[in-house]
Amino acid sequence: MSGVWVFKQNGVVRLVESGGGESSQGSRRRKVLVHVPTNEVVTSYDRLGRILSSLGWERYYDDPDLLQFHKRTNVHLISLPKDFNKFKSMHMYDIVVKNRNIFEVRDM
Repeated sequence: MSGVWVFKQNGVVRLVESGGGESSQGSRRRKVLVHVPTNEVVTSYDRLGRILSSLGWERYYDDPDLLQFHKRTNVHLISLPKDFNKFKSMHMYDIVVKNRNIFEVRDM
């Protein structure tokens, strides 16, 4: 994970990824979420939902514009955009932090 965490006035934080390395202009390495036990790249919300469910996460239906998951055993909430094409690295890192040793973000 390379980049800079930017804190806005309203308290929201986001990762601005640096485009370091030897990548040429326009060609950037894509980030993917990997389920470590199976070494499988998560390619859909359907698959991610099944994995999270097996880890004790429950779907939360409070906001129709988001896919949300929570665990009864803690206060964590995973919020994802409805459209998988808008699933960005910041969402992936959120999942990784809340599920240590289960997921990784890798460059593709």
